[in-house]
Amino acid sequence: MENFAKKEKLKMKMKCVVIVDPELPIGLVANTASILGCSLGKAHPEINGEDTYDKNDQLYPGIVNIPIPILKADSNKISEIHRQANQYEEIEVISFVDVAQQVNNYEEYKAKLKQSTDEDLNFLGICLYGSEKKVNHFSGSLPMLR
Repeated sequence: MENFAKKEKLKMKMKCVVIVDPELPIGLVANTASILGCSLGKAHPEINGEDTYDKNDQLYPGIVNIPIPILKADSNKISEIHRQANQYEEIEVISFVDVAQQVNNYEEYKAKLKQSTDEDLNFLGICLYGSEKKVNHFSGSLPMLR
């Protein structure tokens, strides 16, 4: 979120959650959560720890250094949270929609997404990252995905 100043983020207690539709096939649930995590890491490299090594000097690239619980909600609820959370500057919403499952490459994805509104899209999952208070407001009542 371009207008979400990094200085302001540093002053807030931050939280992150991923919310996925549990009715999806298990492979698509895993794919959705992993893509949201990759997008989060790209947008916020500061959440990634430094690389580390084991006793045999084998490299282990840094992993995220914040907890990221995976919660569940149906597609309609995810869409509602997406719409509402995007109204707040204190929270960033990263979305994964079914358009990605309907195309063969990233250029087609971008073109199809450009022709869509969020009302046209089926939300498979979202990642919320921002002020702990706002993230809790939107996700506090959602159960863990198990």
